Amino acid sequence: MYKSIFRMLEVSIFDTLEEVVDTNITVSSTVLMIIISFICGFLISFVYMKTSENGKYSKNFALTMVLLPAVISSIILLIGSDIARAFSLAGAFAIIRFRSEPGEPKDIAYVLFSMASGLALGIGEYIFAIAFSLVLCLVMFGLAKTNYGNNKIEYKQLKVTIPEDLDYETEFKEVFEKYEVEYYLKKVSTTSLGSLYKVYYDITIKNDMPIQDFMDDLRVRNSNLDITLSLNSK
Repeated sequence: MYKSIFRMLEVSIFDTLEEVVDTNITVSSTVLMIIISFICGFLISFVYMKTSENGKYSKNFALTMVLLPAVISSIILLIGSDIARAFSLAGAFAIIRFRSEPGEPKDIAYVLFSMASGLALGIGEYIFAIAFSLVLCLVMFGLAKTNYGNNKIEYKQLKVTIPEDLDYETEFKEVFEKYEVEYYLKKVSTTSLGSLYKVYYDITIKNDMPIQDFMDDLRVRNSNLDITLSLNSK
């Protein structure tokens, strides 16, 4: 009895595997898929380069955007069945973790964009892939050109060295109010055997604020000791 049950399971498993690997791949459909995938990849890569802030982008990342739709669509085409597509989808999105260094959220969005285009091409949805790529590229390009989400307030870190007899809680308040700077006292530490203090602030400033004048006014208050203002936003 047990042997007959195992035999039935064995036959069922092999029949299922035969159905999974049975894919109808033709030369014409493969060539068409590859051509469209490279067109979508070039389009996505082009928009990525054009929407990069101040023209700063990674050459290797731009090349990856060209190749990724073709790679993903080829994987999906070879797998071919509904069940396998689900596993390939999970494995394809896991590729992101192999990047050598963490990218910006926009870079991750472009990776997902390219992979989605490749997945659509792999299952034969050419029109959807083209329309999806065109629409999303137009949206990304439009958002970049309109500076959508651009914050007029910049977040900075300020480090001021002061003499030990200076009241750091009130001494710079007038300067901060003059330049409409919002500030938060983050940390205080001593240096030079306790003769000096280092005061750390988190501040928000306007883009058009005269930074040099702001620094000069602080120098007057801290006896011309060291002042460091981060140039990069938090």
